[in-house]
Amino acid sequence: MNRPNILYIVCDDLGYADLGCYGGREAGFGRVSPNIDALAAGGLMFTEGYANSPVCSPTRFALMTMRYQYRLRGAAEEPINSKARTSQTLGLPPEHPTLPSLLRGAGYRTALIGKWHLGYPPAFGPLRSGYEEFFGPMAGGVDYFTHCASTGDHDLWFGEEEKAEEGYLTDLLSRRAVDYVDRMADGAKAGTPFLLSLHYTAPHWPWETRDDAHVAPDVAKNLFHLHGGNVNSYRRMIHHMDEGIGWIMDALKRHGLADNTIVVFTSDNGGERFSDNWPLVGGKMDLTEGGIRVPWIVHWPAQVPAGGTTAQHGMSMDFSRTLLDAAGVAPAESHAPDGVSLLPVWRDAATRIERPMHWRMNHRGQRALREGDWKYLRVDGHDYLFNIASDARERANLAPREPGRLAAMRERWETWNASMPAIPEDATVSLGYSYKDMPQR
Repeated sequence: MNRPNILYIVCDDLGYADLGCYGGREAGFGRVSPNIDALAAGGLMFTEGYANSPVCSPTRFALMTMRYQYRLRGAAEEPINSKARTSQTLGLPPEHPTLPSLLRGAGYRTALIGKWHLGYPPAFGPLRSGYEEFFGPMAGGVDYFTHCASTGDHDLWFGEEEKAEEGYLTDLLSRRAVDYVDRMADGAKAGTPFLLSLHYTAPHWPWETRDDAHVAPDVAKNLFHLHGGNVNSYRRMIHHMDEGIGWIMDALKRHGLADNTIVVFTSDNGGERFSDNWPLVGGKMDLTEGGIRVPWIVHWPAQVPAGGTTAQHGMSMDFSRTLLDAAGVAPAESHAPDGVSLLPVWRDAATRIERPMHWRMNHRGQRALREGDWKYLRVDGHDYLFNIASDARERANLAPREPGRLAAMRERWETWNASMPAIPEDATVSLGYSYKDMPQR
């Protein structure tokens, strides 16, 4: 059988329950995510899949490298901000093997359409880390109409050249992805597969739907858009992305590529202001479940049975590692992956792989370890112990009742942490808003 094509969809700041297939409610206009829901119905849905970080660029380091992001200096930024535009250190080193570079070395065509957020040219960039083509923003967030970053600089790139293109960014990315499928289809059918990384900025702020071009001048100096947005506009932004995913799936079907194309859908971290993370607590920037547990959907009709659901644990780096495995490509011997292949679970949802998962954050001195049903968590110097299987909302702290388990998990986290580089003293935490801007739980 021909090697599979890969469509790796990553959205930005999506809440755990924003999608219909994860329990999300309908909007006033109807179903929010019918095309993504169809991917889940036709494939495998992870109910306990995680992001490598509760903030965007660190997760993207892990997704690209299949390793804990803490190994790289740029990932210590929470997150990389536009002030790093001239930095020679805050980015993904071009010499580091990546999912796209390894697949490209094995004969895959590769493209990134959408958000990069892993450093700026000339020191860094998608074309230096394995992608043949790139179209999208380099920064963490841009206006959907002007395509300007929070600094006011225009930030839409074709390869390593900035160019202006009119249009609503979500739709520009979707249409560009359809064009890529159309251009790659003949080669894919002849035995040259492709990796298309489609990294939407939706539903990240500013809160702009297709009909909100008039909002752009108002948020030009503050893309956090703290004075605007609402649940309705947020859900419409998700729906625009979902429509685009439908266009791309139609293109795959039109070319007869849908059966042997792996489609993976996820978010870089948990949801933000208008998202629905139910039943989880917390969100972006938090190591509580709402900040790191995210949708993970795998659709591959040739090998993944339809209608599956699994509670298998996995992180961003695991799913990238699994894609490499599914393509039959070995990881680089020089950079052994921390991610594990979940391919047996993809093929049989009843399979279980033991998967301890570790996190740390400079922000609020957070740390977490998930082992089986249990989670050790530290926030602001306070240690907690939760049985996530019975208390996903993390409201019943069992640390006083299980001091031995708490101590053992804390020690295992410390041992793991000692194997990682320390957080550099000059690493920064960039918060767009705080308690003074809106009340927090």
